[in-house]
Amino acid sequence: MKKMQKKIYPLLSVPVLTLLDQLTKAAAQSRLKGQADYPLFAGILEFSYLENTGAAFSSFLGKQGFLITLTSLVMLFLLIKYVQSPEGKRYLPMRLSLLLIISGGIGNLIDRIANGYVVDFIYFVPIDFPKFNVADCYVTVGMAVLCFLCFFYYKDDELDFLFSLKHWRK
Repeated sequence: MKKMQKKIYPLLSVPVLTLLDQLTKAAAQSRLKGQADYPLFAGILEFSYLENTGAAFSSFLGKQGFLITLTSLVMLFLLIKYVQSPEGKRYLPMRLSLLLIISGGIGNLIDRIANGYVVDFIYFVPIDFPKFNVADCYVTVGMAVLCFLCFFYYKDDELDFLFSLKHWRK
């Protein structure tokens, strides 16, 4: 029971991070929608409202049913892998990266279900990068950390649980 508590308590970060994402999107909707772009750092970073009916880089435009289904399945898979992750401090970075990805996925999933689009509002001007939001930041950072861990930190046999078809690790 104590082992499970060590995994359940960190899961409480998911609703907190998701709420933070939703609050920033609500603020963007109320203050930026229909308004001129707001430069935070002129020529570098600005807030600019966009209703994105697609996924990353506006792929799958208008395919909300597909994106809702795919995101739901991926979040469920990642949650199962979070629960299956081995105990100990060595796997803490992996568990934290999974929680970031799950939080971001849920944040954007809420938008898709509630609105039929995802609110994007952060724009990095120098490279004309597509607009994004806080949930996208969670997913990007979580995936970057997860990739680094898988390629450079863990040995192949330490990642066996990720590819296991078992639902619960003993």
